[in-house]
Amino acid sequence: MLEIDGSQGEGGGQILRTSLALSILTRQPMRITRIRSGRTKPGLQSQHLKSVQAAAAISNAQVEGASFGSQVLVFKPGEVKHGRYQFDIGTAGSTSLVFQTIFLPLSRSDRLSQLLLIGGTHVPFAPCYHYLEQQWLSYLKKAGCEAQLFLEAAGFYPRGGGRMRAIIQPATQIAPLHVTERGALLRIQGISGVANLDMSIGKRQKLHALRRLEERLRAVKIEDLELTSPVKGTFLLLRAEFEHSTCCYSALGELGKRAEIVADEAVDKLEAFLATDGAIDQYLADQLMLPLAFAGGESLLRTSKVTQHQLTNAAVIQQFMAVEIHIDGDLGKPGLIRITP
Repeated sequence: MLEIDGSQGEGGGQILRTSLALSILTRQPMRITRIRSGRTKPGLQSQHLKSVQAAAAISNAQVEGASFGSQVLVFKPGEVKHGRYQFDIGTAGSTSLVFQTIFLPLSRSDRLSQLLLIGGTHVPFAPCYHYLEQQWLSYLKKAGCEAQLFLEAAGFYPRGGGRMRAIIQPATQIAPLHVTERGALLRIQGISGVANLDMSIGKRQKLHALRRLEERLRAVKIEDLELTSPVKGTFLLLRAEFEHSTCCYSALGELGKRAEIVADEAVDKLEAFLATDGAIDQYLADQLMLPLAFAGGESLLRTSKVTQHQLTNAAVIQQFMAVEIHIDGDLGKPGLIRITP
């Protein structure tokens, strides 16, 4: 049984999620201790528990310690079972993070699976639904993983209630990716989304972002989107397309936060990326490491920023697998990630 220290490196929930996916994929039982021990609310929270329950459901796993606040978990996976699954987080916990936990194990089964995830689709500290759809999934498809995503309802903090569906196709093999140069900036596209609020808020987000971005590039288009949702919320997502790559950033509205501030946050993130020689955003580089560890060759990713989250994720992956992951670059600076299965 593998022993995983849940407090290592960045010390967050990604250690748990990566470990769950790899335990299933490699059929290795594991024991995680000190789960999120350094956080304000340590141990398993609702979102993490749902990731454990989802991972157990798809792999017929034996689990010990899956309780709220637990800092120790034993997970013994069985064989992955394709099928129809529904997981309700019950809070605004991220549906995207639960989905990413079980995506690769289900994609490696021999038949398609269908998922319904209920919870937060646009929440802090997690990729929003539209990031998954427009950025993450486009690169997974290049690597040979096929899936379709559908947003039935958006879920915002603090109530959640969003509904995300997914169809995951079998992936017989995963191709390596080489994304080291971005080339010239071609266009910037975006979404200014609003749920249960006046559309003028979304238009203010859009117009403020356009005013700033059109100083750099005339080929900027931002779509107005009115979202179905049980709650109120707004977001702005920006995706820049280059000759050889893309990057994607977003920002969320909240009570008392002006629409122009939301726009500034998203544009500032994009501007920070453009000031580097990165080919892809730091979040995508992090999220691609796990699937590319199973690729049929070496992958190279030029990230706009080396993060502690990436370093921790790489360390956990290498505890489960005979894969080399080298991250060359200083923290907070651009770097090259080399993944050699």
